[in-house]
Amino acid sequence: MKVKPSRKEYTGEEVTIIWQAHKCIHSERCWRNLPEVFRYGKKPWVDPNGASGEVIRAQIEKCPSGALSYVGQTKGEALEAGPITAKVMPNGPIMLQGDIKFSHADGSSSVEHNPVLCRCGGSANKPFCDGSHKRLGFEG
Repeated sequence: MKVKPSRKEYTGEEVTIIWQAHKCIHSERCWRNLPEVFRYGKKPWVDPNGASGEVIRAQIEKCPSGALSYVGQTKGEALEAGPITAKVMPNGPIMLQGDIKFSHADGSSSVEHNPVLCRCGGSANKPFCDGSHKRLGFEG
C-alpha cells in the first residue's frame, strides 16, 4: 500500500519548517536533539519559534530521511540547488544530499530536499525509504 504524501508547513519569524510525514523513518533525532522546537507528543508538534533560525536549520540538516526541510528567512524562499551527493548506508537506504527533481509515473513532479531512497524494496512509499529495511533485516 502506497503512503499518501503529506506536507505541513510551520512558519516562524526566521524559518518555515516543512514536514513530510510520508518520508519520516522515525530516527527521533529532531525531538531528542531540539525538543524546544520538535515537541514530541504535543500539538502542534513543531514550534518554529522555539529556537533561532540558525539552530533550527542546523538540526533539520541532520534529518536522515529528508522528512524535515526548511525555507530560509521568509516563507517561499527557494532553496539553492547545489551539487548532489549520495551515501549508501550499510544495511539501509541511499541518502542523497541536495535538491533533486523527481518526475513521477502519474506525470506530476516534485523537488525533494535531501531525499532518502529505498534499497531493500520493502518501502510502502517507493522510491523513498520508510524504514522497512529494519523490519525486514535487510543486508547489503
